[in-house]
Amino acid sequence: MANIFKVVTNATMPGTAGTSDALYTVQTDKSIIVLGLLLANVHTAQVTASVTLVSTVDQTGAAQNGTSFIVKDVAIPVGSSLSVVDGKIVANATDVIRVDCSVADKVSATLSYMEQDV
Repeated sequence: MANIFKVVTNATMPGTAGTSDALYTVQTDKSIIVLGLLLANVHTAQVTASVTLVSTVDQTGAAQNGTSFIVKDVAIPVGSSLSVVDGKIVANATDVIRVDCSVADKVSATLSYMEQDV
C-alpha cells in the first residue's frame, strides 16, 4: 500500500455564491487523510465560507454517512486566510470535499492530503 502526499488547489471558487463547488473527490480505489485545508479571501471585502465533507460510504456498525460541515459560514477578513482543519480528517473512496463562499469566485483553496490505496 503506497502513501503518496498530494496537493489540490483552486484559485477562485465557487462559481456561484451559495452553491458549493467540489474541491476534491476521492478516487474509487483510494482513501485520503486530509492534512491541511487553507482558504484565502481574494476579495476586497470580508467573505464567509463553508466547507463540507459529503460521504455516502456505509461504515460497519454505524449509521449511513451523509453531509457534514467542517466549517460553516466562517468569516474570512480581507487579505486573510483560514486554516480549516485542526487535526486530520479521513475521507473514503467517492467522498467529496466541497467549498462555498458568500461571494462567487472570491475564496482560494489549498488542500494537502496523503493518498492511500484501498
